[in-house]
Amino acid sequence: QVQPVESGGGLVQPGGSLRLSCTASGSISSINAMGWHRQAPGNQRELVASITSGGSTNIADSVKGRFTISRANAKNTVYLQMNSLKPEDTAVYYCNVLYSRGGRYWGQGTQVTVSS
Repeated sequence: QVQPVESGGGLVQPGGSLRLSCTASGSISSINAMGWHRQAPGNQRELVASITSGGSTNIADSVKGRFTISRANAKNTVYLQMNSLKPEDTAVYYCNVLYSRGGRYWGQGTQVTVSS
């Protein structure tokens, strides 16, 4: 019912760029925050970037300066612009949505592969 939907993953060469998008269900007023996590094989799922309903953003140190999170104006959609991609960025990227009533929902994930 409320699973967010991601798109934009794919295969790119090192140094390339991708833009991921995530659209959440429900009214935007019911959402406290949206963000992106990623998980590589054998690794823990880690926070990449997030944005709150107030517009404040948080970017992981590992991607700071290369990745940017943004949102469409008055829409329940966020974007993750990924530049200067490195092989270590290879992972499944998951959108997550935190609702005001405390529920957190995850998208099914989109694969990002960075390889020459």
